[in-house]
Amino acid sequence: MSNSRIRKAALAVILGGVFTAGATLAQAAGVPIHPQVPAKDVKLDGSLGRAATPDEIKAWNIDVRPDFQGLPAGSGSVATGTKLWEAKCASCHGDFADSNAVFPPLVGAYQATKQDIKTGRVAKLADINDGATTIEKLSTVSTLFDYIHRAMPWNEPGSLTWDDTYALVAYLLNLANVVPSNFVLTRDNVQQVQDMLPNRNGMIWNHGMWPGKEIGNGGIPDTHNKDCMKNCAPAPKITSFIPEFALNNNGNLADQYRTWGPIRGMVTESAAEQEKKAKEKAAAADNPGAKVVALLKDKSCLACHSLGDTKLVGPGYKEVAAKYGGKKDMVAELTTRIIKGGSGVWGSIPMPPQTISEADAKMIAQWIVDGAKQ
Repeated sequence: MSNSRIRKAALAVILGGVFTAGATLAQAAGVPIHPQVPAKDVKLDGSLGRAATPDEIKAWNIDVRPDFQGLPAGSGSVATGTKLWEAKCASCHGDFADSNAVFPPLVGAYQATKQDIKTGRVAKLADINDGATTIEKLSTVSTLFDYIHRAMPWNEPGSLTWDDTYALVAYLLNLANVVPSNFVLTRDNVQQVQDMLPNRNGMIWNHGMWPGKEIGNGGIPDTHNKDCMKNCAPAPKITSFIPEFALNNNGNLADQYRTWGPIRGMVTESAAEQEKKAKEKAAAADNPGAKVVALLKDKSCLACHSLGDTKLVGPGYKEVAAKYGGKKDMVAELTTRIIKGGSGVWGSIPMPPQTISEADAKMIAQWIVDGAKQ
């Protein structure tokens, strides 16, 4: 567990202690304590905080280091990984991790050669003009474990078990010809796999990011810039910006974010557009479509689909409604497509499965069939 994560966990506990101290004062003054404040955290001596519990520390301690510290025991076969991949990953990355429609290929046509595995350097990477996939550039298997377990799948990060993660890592390495199709990846053999990784020796170690006596250069930074304390140069003027005529071409960027992450972009609507939207929202309070539009925003659907007929990543809802409007028999099929995702109907770019209830998906489908009226 890194020091930064320990500090964050400690800060969370200290902040919790601040609230408990406040609760103590409130109790003394005869003010009811909020029911969510545990009685065991209310200390009459006025002290702040408490020791973090093992479960609280465990919640922060999820990183996997290059030496595999932090990697829990587990196992996963290539066969299991194949099924998981088709169910949770293929819609964005392709059946064989070869799709370039949404994200760059992870494996693609790359097959590790015996020479690559022997030297730990992918010979193809010597040509800087030749594109490379993720697996070709990968120098530590721990990176796959860490990222897949923390951030995947795209629409439901953190939902994979460690055994799921083992299986998906095994599947990707099998696609790249690093491990055989009957391979079972475990905590006990992961170092052996690391020792076969095609580009394991492709990391540049001679910089201050890897301090120590055995690796790196002892912590000497690779830049000698220093924070300016006095007589500093004027702050740089930012000259890169979205021109006014293009601000809202693809919808308001501030509305295009994942529900579990930070907002991706700035507010690109003008003041007049924001005022117009507020008036339309007030006028649409009794409009049946208003609830659906609010749902589309809440589920981040508008990051890929406009409400009109302008294509973003996928078709606009008006365009979809023009195709399916009035076809009541399509409600059930559209509901299934919204939940499970798919590709081919509106082009090659796939729509990933959505984390949405069947009732909400059906409401959106019915709205589309009714003409996508706002």
